[in-house]
Amino acid sequence: MAGKKKLSFEEALSRLEEVIGLLENNRCELEESLSLFQEGMELVKFCRGKLAEAEKKISILVKEAGEFVAFESEGNS
Repeated sequence: MAGKKKLSFEEALSRLEEVIGLLENNRCELEESLSLFQEGMELVKFCRGKLAEAEKKISILVKEAGEFVAFESEGNS
């Protein structure tokens, strides 16, 4: 995934948008498409993890403030 350097959420999301654009163009050969798809899935996993971390931190901060609000993610419906 984009070199092994630590990406920020915003950088990962930007690269994911770029990967999606490349795949939507249908101008890649099969091997390149598979590689891009794999990178995209890794970026999705990374972004979901970052969002889950942020939701957890927010829940803790809200709870500490005495107003606990549980977050419901789309997958928990």
